Amino acid sequence: MRAALVEAAWMAVEHHPHWKDQFERLAMRIGKKKAIVAIARKLLVIIWHVLSKQEADRHADQAMVTRAIMEWARNKSTATRQGLSRVEFVRRELDRLGIGAHMDSFIFNGRTYHLPASTRSG
Repeated sequence: MRAALVEAAWMAVEHHPHWKDQFERLAMRIGKKKAIVAIARKLLVIIWHVLSKQEADRHADQAMVTRAIMEWARNKSTATRQGLSRVEFVRRELDRLGIGAHMDSFIFNGRTYHLPASTRSG
């Protein structure tokens, strides 16, 4: 598990500005090897929060999360089984995660989808 988390940490450091900044600060103080393990631990804590408390990562890319939920709704027919359109399902899941309240549309596979109003403020 440690190896997988360290690999995930390297990807996060390479592709996400927040994790890159964290890594660079830590690497200057404690070295690269210890810094990447520290980032891996931070990712594990986030994974725990996401899974146990069903909270969104505060550093998550909301557009990316929205597209992932849309993919889930489309591929697994989750929305239609619950009597919702895909965009209604996406809005409900974003509200449940506490993110995207300000989003009114998103792009998925080159098409713009308009979300219903959020039931949450902020």
